[in-house]
Amino acid sequence: MIIFIEMMNSIREFIDTGGQVLAVIAGVICLMWLLIFERLVFFLKSYNGIKTSIIDSWNARSDRSSWNAEQIRIAQVSRATNMLNHNVALIQSLVVLCPLLGLLGTVTGMIQVFDVMAISGSGNARSMASGVSRATIPTMAGMVGSLSGVFVVTWLQRKTKRRTEQLEDSLVLQH
Repeated sequence: MIIFIEMMNSIREFIDTGGQVLAVIAGVICLMWLLIFERLVFFLKSYNGIKTSIIDSWNARSDRSSWNAEQIRIAQVSRATNMLNHNVALIQSLVVLCPLLGLLGTVTGMIQVFDVMAISGSGNARSMASGVSRATIPTMAGMVGSLSGVFVVTWLQRKTKRRTEQLEDSLVLQH
């Protein structure tokens, strides 16, 4: 329990160092990873049952060669693809949003630096250090959050394409 409290205090100090924008970035990253974990659970657990039921219903059809059968096949593949792509666009948006919020943190940190310079009337490095820190930490956090999401989104898109192709191959049309 003490380790958890120390960890939370470290996180709180880090967010305080980066300013209010860093708290927003942390929230966006948490939401992004929550959606990513939901997609991973779907890919690893739920999809196999859905794929099996689609294949079983297709194989139970007596007509697999007519135009109607082809349209049913297309509709089933399309539904499965929509299930696989669920929330991927939202995850992509959050990935893009992270560095933009980091840039917002940069701007707000630099505004603080200029405020300190205006109040003190000089370019004292010590008085500007906290503003520069507030400018660089959100930028770094936004970039790290974005990079972590980019790899997973790419993986999800590749897996979606591959599983869609596998499902299409499993639903054989008889000519």
